[in-house]
Amino acid sequence: MTTTLTKRPSPAPSALVGARLPKGAPIMAAAAGIVLALVLKFLLGWTGWLTSFFTAALLFNVVLTGWSFSVEGKRRAKDRLASTLIYSCFVAAMVPLVLIIGYIIVQGAPALSMDFLTHSMNGVSASQEGGGIYAALLGTLEQVGLAALVALPVGIFTSIYLVEYGKGRFARSVTFFVDVMTGVPSIVAGLFVYTFLLLGFGMRPFGAAGSVALAILMIPVVVRSSEEMLRLVPRDLREASYALGVPKWRTILKIVLPTALSGLITSGLLAVARVAGETAPLILLVGYTSRINENPFDGPQATLPMFIWDQLGKRTGSSGEFGEARAWGAALALVLLVLLLNVVARLLARLAKPKTK
Repeated sequence: MTTTLTKRPSPAPSALVGARLPKGAPIMAAAAGIVLALVLKFLLGWTGWLTSFFTAALLFNVVLTGWSFSVEGKRRAKDRLASTLIYSCFVAAMVPLVLIIGYIIVQGAPALSMDFLTHSMNGVSASQEGGGIYAALLGTLEQVGLAALVALPVGIFTSIYLVEYGKGRFARSVTFFVDVMTGVPSIVAGLFVYTFLLLGFGMRPFGAAGSVALAILMIPVVVRSSEEMLRLVPRDLREASYALGVPKWRTILKIVLPTALSGLITSGLLAVARVAGETAPLILLVGYTSRINENPFDGPQATLPMFIWDQLGKRTGSSGEFGEARAWGAALALVLLVLLLNVVARLLARLAKPKTK
């Protein structure tokens, strides 16, 4: 006995849906925008491609919205306009980022090698080939690590106070000053530490002084991000703990912090990545030296941002190619360091995420 399968006819389009643009409409509109932008470039004699790019993006939105208005109606045309604007803004934000990272990789990849990572610039002049970022990498890791040891506990405890205990005028004042500190330029933090630490005590630049300025820049970032993570913990968990007679401090320690641990780890490491490339405070507080200084409390230290600044400052005569190549290599190493911190933050956040099953 055989069964014959009959294909059902496709249902007729409903009158409530109305006419719709074809699925390839965005591609066709993009092609039309590019062609029109190239025509305008040829007629008006534009020299750069940046103007043509933004003109093509604008024409893409105009063509697609006008086509949608004529076929789909006013309501769907508005929805399509909003969608295309969102996608266009996303592309406009991603294009510079991709170009910057791509250019750094192209320029810095030839300089990266094991010798470049394990040697310093001690004894290497500006006109010589060789040298590396070992001293600068060591100084950056030490200074950022010291800043994190100070800023992370202070920021997390401050966020716990604001979320769990903060009420009244004092809590509002703390929130206000945290917001103010978030917008303080890094050079201001450097000048503050320079005035009260170096000038006040008559000290010379040293690595830990830069850590103090970096910690000042990290604290508001940690407070704000950690505060948001703690507020995401459901209130029902706290109420259930209180109902069992658990004290508030123990509830925070055993319930709130473990629940928000993944977000706290992410916020802390992102704050570390935020200050890893700061340069302005380090010029005032740390100085620069080509030798390896493993003690951040004694004398100037090299850092990756200062290494880049120093090598670009030596682009004179025949030595320019070596200094510029080393600067691009250090820039790529700094980008990879920040990328590594972000990846570690994601992995730790995933491991610390509370189990739901």
